[in-house]
Amino acid sequence: MRVALITGASGGLGERLSIGLDGAGYRVVVHYFRAVDRAERLRGVLKNDPCLLKADLGDFEETRRMAEELDSRIGRLHLIVNNAGVTEDGLLLRYPESAWDRVLRTNLKGVFNTLKNFVPIMVRSGGGHIINISSYAGLRGKEGQVAYSASKAAILGLTRSLARELARYGIRVNAVIPGYLPLGMGAGSERAMERARGMSILDGLSEPGDVVDLVTCLAGTRSVTGQVFTLESRI
Repeated sequence: MRVALITGASGGLGERLSIGLDGAGYRVVVHYFRAVDRAERLRGVLKNDPCLLKADLGDFEETRRMAEELDSRIGRLHLIVNNAGVTEDGLLLRYPESAWDRVLRTNLKGVFNTLKNFVPIMVRSGGGHIINISSYAGLRGKEGQVAYSASKAAILGLTRSLARELARYGIRVNAVIPGYLPLGMGAGSERAMERARGMSILDGLSEPGDVVDLVTCLAGTRSVTGQVFTLESRI
């Protein structure tokens, strides 16, 4: 059975991804940090012997220990979905350095820590796929989200560079931009949701199920790498 690690799996999109990949036949490794109750509930829903692992991904040593635990308990890994992320909004002139550090620590350093520690397991497993969840804010920018936009734009550069580095090992690396989702961080502001609807060509928000379908489809491809796929219906 193929094994998928979903970071931030206890969050809104992470839960949907975990359930979808479980349904597609993956054994899902559910990463969480603080939301142990949600992670335990998710484990009860998944059918393919899920594994729960806890770590602060911004901490390299914690992430290394999590990788060692996965290696000892399962010993293989075929898919990594870098989904964990946070945002703290604010205009640059009033934005505290501490907020910048917190957002970049999770959204960018956390991805580096995950890949640095888990890719060797994937190499030993014979290859696989890495899918990085980015954002429309990283593609076009967004007022009041300098840190979040910067972190998600960096993920796109990381995706393209890593695709070149890891191709020799049979590992594909792609990025997915889900668009504005009415769950998790996206559900926090009705005003923001209405604005996203107004900017949409299709006059609506993105659907979590579409993200799950795209990630599942990508995970099964062998000749697609270094690409950015967006479900955001804006021009």
